[in-house]
Amino acid sequence: MRISVIGAGSFGTALAKLVAENGHDTLIWSHSEDTAKVIEEHHENSIYLKEIKLPEKIHATTDFEKAAKFAELLISATPTQAIREVYTLNDRHRMLNAPIVVASKGIEKKSHMLVCDIFTDVFGGAKKKNLFFLSGPSFAREIALKMPTAITIAGYDVTHLPEIQKVFHNEYFRAYATEDVLGVELGGALKNVMAIATGIADGLKLGSNTRAAIITRGLAEIARLGEKLGAKPITFMGLAGMGDLVLTCTGDLSRNRTVGLKLGQGMTLKAIQSEMRMVAEGVPTTESAYELAAKLNVDMPITAAVYKVLYENMPAKDAIKELMGRSIKFE
Repeated sequence: MRISVIGAGSFGTALAKLVAENGHDTLIWSHSEDTAKVIEEHHENSIYLKEIKLPEKIHATTDFEKAAKFAELLISATPTQAIREVYTLNDRHRMLNAPIVVASKGIEKKSHMLVCDIFTDVFGGAKKKNLFFLSGPSFAREIALKMPTAITIAGYDVTHLPEIQKVFHNEYFRAYATEDVLGVELGGALKNVMAIATGIADGLKLGSNTRAAIITRGLAEIARLGEKLGAKPITFMGLAGMGDLVLTCTGDLSRNRTVGLKLGQGMTLKAIQSEMRMVAEGVPTTESAYELAAKLNVDMPITAAVYKVLYENMPAKDAIKELMGRSIKFE
């Protein structure tokens, strides 16, 4: 199968390596001439996935139309806030007829749309049966190093899920399937908010008890919003819920936990972002989740605390104090 990967960041590159090693001809599209050139000439993404050799059958381009025509399957791995621009620029979405597996996680600013809703909005409802969403505990570097990984792929059309699973599935990458697109999308988006929260606590050196409390109560918040929106509660107990939450809240490779860690250590958000080459999706997602929770009247105190630290300049210690000072209640 011919597969185009839209987005040459660390995760897009890792997925390209994975499917290429599974025997598929693979083309990576990058908006950056430098990144595409390095991949094409040196078979390495030295900017986003250093010291990982890529298969010879991977090629790269900055020509979107070429990538669209090449694809029998498309993997989309662009930052959430860039999705709409990438696919609507010059009516690019009209060039695409192949099934799309989406690996982005987050909530769009202003519209409060999940990634699945952005794609449906851009491509139209008729495309839904060809949209699939990959999520779960999966750091790009560990995938690229062939460390055993298990993820979930959600789709509106369950009849085509098995063939999509087979594209990714191998001896070190296990792909489960579900029809709960909404639950998978919410878990993937909101775990980044909770990772910032646990990072803040770790930066303040508050210990393992605090981290466990944030992860557990964070999952409760995610489930509350999911229930309000119609997701299946069981999804949040799986790989795209608890699995991804635990990984992102505890792993040293987590960009969102790193943001929180530095906030807890006293750095400003502006200074942190100026140091980061890659996008921490939890920062814009926190704003969207906070606004969405308020709109739907869903109690999300950890999300609110992270929002205040990021957008209202509340000191991290005060945010923790405010969380702990809330009125007592049943779990």
